Amino acid sequence: MTPRRARPEREPTIALINIVFLMLIFFLVAGTLAAPLDKDLRLVSTAKIDRAAPADALVLHADGRMTRRGTEIVSAAAFLADLPEEARARVRIVPDRALPAQKLVGVARALREAGAGSVVLVTERGLQ
Repeated sequence: MTPRRARPEREPTIALINIVFLMLIFFLVAGTLAAPLDKDLRLVSTAKIDRAAPADALVLHADGRMTRRGTEIVSAAAFLADLPEEARARVRIVPDRALPAQKLVGVARALREAGAGSVVLVTERGLQ
């Protein structure tokens, strides 16, 4: 009798292939593959659109005046009293670029003391 030759152990490559295949499927499903835009497509430009403050925002001018919808506001408390109840939870301020920071902080503090839930500054997004 001749002794049997010992077979070499097979590497578990099938299991490795299965794992790689499952990862590929996962990333295809989880990732978003978007088709590129047409080369002749021109997107809308918003650079020249007139900018307007939101209707319920307090506009602070460089000279310290406060307005809402073009109407002069006497104080932060008067502005808050003129707002509907649901708009008082989040009050928006649109400050002029040249407004001193001390004036802006003072108005924000006065709004909080008058009962505003939170005060949010509306700014212009810069170029990236």
